[in-house]
Parts: sequence; structure tokens; C-alpha cells
Amino acid sequence: MSDPGERAPGSRIGLSPRVAESIAADLRKRILRSEDDNVPLPRQDDLTAQYGVSGPSLREALRILEAEGLITVRRGKFGGAYVHKPSWSSAAYAFALSLQGQGVTVADLAATILTLEPMCVAACAGREDRRETILPALESSLTETEAHLGDGARYSIAARTFHDILVTGLDNQTMQLLVRSMEAIWSIQEQIWAESANAASQYPSVESQKESYRTHAALVRLIADGDVEGATSLATAHLRATQAIVLERYGNEVVDASSLAAVQAFKSL
Repeated sequence: MSDPGERAPGSRIGLSPRVAESIAADLRKRILRSEDDNVPLPRQDDLTAQYGVSGPSLREALRILEAEGLITVRRGKFGGAYVHKPSWSSAAYAFALSLQGQGVTVADLAATILTLEPMCVAACAGREDRRETILPALESSLTETEAHLGDGARYSIAARTFHDILVTGLDNQTMQLLVRSMEAIWSIQEQIWAESANAASQYPSVESQKESYRTHAALVRLIADGDVEGATSLATAHLRATQAIVLERYGNEVVDASSLAAVQAFKSL
């Protein structure tokens, strides 16, 4: 955190039943306002002096922030509390947990992606700077995808990266965060399916993978040409076709955010 020892005037917090929440709220604001990440908070002794509270109250405040994922408390000689600013991946994980808790199905999530992703494709094709900003990343992803043809789950991961890049075509940061989070949740559902299908020798054939790759290549050409309508139409048809494979087996299942495989996948984002 920049200037970690700074304390706003009047921020000394007196003892009360909610003292830990008050300290956590102040530290939370400082973390979110800071541009720094993975940097240490001031020492606990310094923080207790700054806030004028006892050690137990401060430690409870730190536990609150740790549970929220805003800090990690390390023990030992080189321990301390280290800041973790929220990222799009943490937003995706929190949203996925909410979806699972609400019993949202994979089919419902797929319908949302079918609405949002073609909008991203249209934004990519409509950008005046697409040849400098979007196309190089898409072309690189095509090369990576082609290299994994025939390699089941690895091909699926590479192919999903292509779809993730399309989100960057959006200028609105709020929408970009929302769509990127939804794309990540769908990607993880698809990854879980791909690993299961690959283990059961049920993953789509190499020829099916090649067809998906050819569609990606055609989509890149349409975006390069600035063909908004053509790119949007192809993206919609492609999504319907690829989603159908997953939905046939998992469409009625609830979104998975809590299994070991899902949690590990979210951590790797």
C-alpha cells in the first residue's frame, strides 16, 4: 500500500463491540484506494498504536479481511499481513459461488454467454484500432490452438482463451469485468467437462476440433475486415454448436464453483 503508515485525521477508533469491523472497514478502504498489491501492511504493533486498540481487536479485524481475500496473514519470522487487491478472477469466483448457491444451471449460464459474447465480437469488429489491439492476440491464440489439436483438454483450454480475448474488445470497464467473469465461469465448467470426457474417451474427435479451429480462423478474418454483422452471426452459430456438446451432458447440472477441480481452476486464473 502506498504510504502504509498514513492514517486519516480522526481515524483513531475507540473501543466498542464493533471495533474489529470498524478497523476492518478503514483498512479495507485503504487497500482498495491503494495502487499497490502484494505489499505488507504496517506491523501489528504499529497498527494497534495507530488505531488505539488492543491486539485481539486488531487480529479480529485482520481475520475479517483475510476471509474476504483482501489480505494474507503469514506466520513465522518473516510473517505479517500482505495486501491482495481484488481482481477480475476473484470477482468471477465470488459470482460463481453465488450462482451455485442459487442453484443456477449450466444451461442458464450458457444462455447468458450466448447473449454477451456475440456483443463482444461485434465490438471487436467495430473497433477502428482492431488491427493494433485485438487481432495480434487473436492470431497468436489461433497458433496456440492449432498446436493442441488432438490433445483433448489442452485444446479446450487453448480454444477458450480465444473466446476470453474477444472480451477485451469492449471499452466499458464495468461490462468488461462482468463479461470476463461470466466467460471464466463458463470456461471452468467446460474445462471440468473436457477433463471428464477426455478421461472417458468421449472428447470430440480431432476432426471436430479442426472444425472449431477453422471457425475461429474465419471469425478472425471477419473481425479483420470490420464485418460486424457477419462476425456476430458466425459467433452466435459457433457458440450454439460448441455449447450443445457440453449442455447435452451437463446442461441440467448446477454451476460448479466448490469442487476441488473448480476451486483449483479459479485459483489458476
